Amino acid sequence: MAFSSRERRARRRRPEAAINVTPLVDVMLVLLIIFMVTAPMLTSGVNVDLPQTSASPVNSDNKPITVSLKSDGSLYLGDEAVNETDLVSRLKQVASNDSGRRVFVRADAHIDYGKVMSTMGVITEGGFTHVALLAQQPQGSR
Repeated sequence: MAFSSRERRARRRRPEAAINVTPLVDVMLVLLIIFMVTAPMLTSGVNVDLPQTSASPVNSDNKPITVSLKSDGSLYLGDEAVNETDLVSRLKQVASNDSGRRVFVRADAHIDYGKVMSTMGVITEGGFTHVALLAQQPQGSR
């Protein structure tokens, strides 16, 4: 069976319908190796096998102190209203002069950010080192 030159050219120019996935697999394997090598380097900290003990924790009082700021600017320590000038002395009284106690600062969503930061600054200047902000969890995240 002899093909004419026209038929041979038509057959040579016909596009191939198969997809060559070998380069794609090669690239994906290289990326996988790169991520496997770099992922352990991105973790911060050192793995340490901590010893176990039966001693009770040093700070047995797990209830943190809560400072609240309302949108009208009023300041509360727990449920009691307090002035900003008396805040540190009242905190020390509630914490029994333990500056290691946790202090949570809660603030209204519509309050000035500078007011929240100045209140946290007053607390840390008073010697409390464990000061944190509280936020409400969204309803759908539980």
